[in-house]
Amino acid sequence: MPSPQVFAATDGAVYTTSNGAAVAHPLAAERVGSVGPLLLQGLLDFHHIDLLAHFDRERIPERVVHAKGAGAHGYFETTHDLSDITSCKLFTDVGKKVRATVRFSTVGGESGSADTARDPRGFAIKLRTDEGNLDWVFNNTPVFFIRDPAKFPPFIHTQKRDPQTHLKDADMFWDYLSQNPESAHQVMILFSDRGTPDGFHNMHGYSGHTFKLVKDDGSFVYTQIHLIADGGCKVLDTATARNLSADNPDYGIQSLFETIDAGNFPSWTVYVQTMTPEQAENFRYNVLDLTKVWPHKDYPLRPIGKFVLNENPQNYFAEIEQAAFAPSHLIPYFEATADPVLQSRLFSYPDTHRHRLGVNYQQIPVNAPIIPVANFLRDGAMAFNNQGARPNYQSSITPLTYVNNKGSIKGTPRDYERAAKHESWLGGAFWDLSEVTELDFEQPRALYQQVFDDAARERLVSNIAGHLGGVKSAEVKARTHTPTEAEFYLVSYFASVDQSLSNRIAKAIGAPTAKPLVVKSASEAVRFRHGVGAQL
Repeated sequence: MPSPQVFAATDGAVYTTSNGAAVAHPLAAERVGSVGPLLLQGLLDFHHIDLLAHFDRERIPERVVHAKGAGAHGYFETTHDLSDITSCKLFTDVGKKVRATVRFSTVGGESGSADTARDPRGFAIKLRTDEGNLDWVFNNTPVFFIRDPAKFPPFIHTQKRDPQTHLKDADMFWDYLSQNPESAHQVMILFSDRGTPDGFHNMHGYSGHTFKLVKDDGSFVYTQIHLIADGGCKVLDTATARNLSADNPDYGIQSLFETIDAGNFPSWTVYVQTMTPEQAENFRYNVLDLTKVWPHKDYPLRPIGKFVLNENPQNYFAEIEQAAFAPSHLIPYFEATADPVLQSRLFSYPDTHRHRLGVNYQQIPVNAPIIPVANFLRDGAMAFNNQGARPNYQSSITPLTYVNNKGSIKGTPRDYERAAKHESWLGGAFWDLSEVTELDFEQPRALYQQVFDDAARERLVSNIAGHLGGVKSAEVKARTHTPTEAEFYLVSYFASVDQSLSNRIAKAIGAPTAKPLVVKSASEAVRFRHGVGAQL
């Protein structure tokens, strides 16, 4: 076959088929005569069919949550030594830099939804260390709506579309929240000014979950991670966010890209809060409770590093859409806790990646670790780093062992904790998460009374009342608007936070005032946690 006259792109690349053969033109196809039917007999026909067949398959499943997002690359640099509380090399080597990839996202919307919707934001970071990839799968809020992982799928369904009308539905939203009042803290944040951040790069990031920093001797501290934007947390007012949703739904993606492209690299100072096991046992709240924060006056922020974004992706799909983050992507001495929602996420995130990207998703370049991989995982779709001739059974790898401070081999640091007395207390802490108590309203009350000013309180009431105005269901309206003896209804939900807040919302939606919910007292809740732990 003679060499064709090739078509060169503006960047000088020669146009080819997927198997690398040069083709004269991107629209090339072989026909019978100049206008006859297509043929299926040669290079040009393969090119045409390959083009159509690939087009039919170029969309992969979007994420069920966090579908709409933006991302970039940068680095994390360790600025402070944490060797007094952990043996994790990343946090003990001052000046160490590791390459990072971040994906910001909204939570409830589809891939084509607006970046400025009132919604929490995802803040996921992949740190490529010389001990493997560490993923921080965080949010821009320090708490979440729920603390029971069994509630997560139905909760997300209420943020999606009604199965019959295929419309977003305020009834589902408030029906669910009214029956799960542990959500009050996150609801207060969501309907405050922070519910509509000004772009993805002008917000803080929080682990939300409690993790553990571990030492060689098996001792550990509980920790929460905070990324505080050096440029400050910037927000949009409700009207501007709503207008941008219509005029520029990709505002967050655009502003992040243009900011980095202009050389104004967004940066965050990274802090840890830490708590010893003994402090956790005496903590007023539950160290495993995703709906609570740790007061900074008791557990101050300790700086550990700097996070900077200085590079835009060259190809969004390859570098951001295919980026796969999971809280189970951990490195030695940085560990998960028994937080039940975190434990559920440890499974759910890799499972979703195997569905979206395939079983070998960690071989995709943006996800691949920078160190050699040696294990017994073989084959499957797209196994392009299949570890060569290495045996795929136990004798081919020397197991890693940890040595205690006396020099004897004792297994991994986790073995120490399993035998620790603190583990019996965790049983009570775990059980404690199953009941709504007065403790669930203390922090949202402080947020409303002490953090928000008068103008912020007014905007909060307006935002909540406006969203409640979309409720149509008679059942939810009864629970929301009528002073019945129902166990949970929303005017009482907010009365449990602050009576004046509830009264203002009731007035705005034309509902009667209501009294707070009847729940277990804070002192009873704390006694219960310790009592169950003692029994175990």
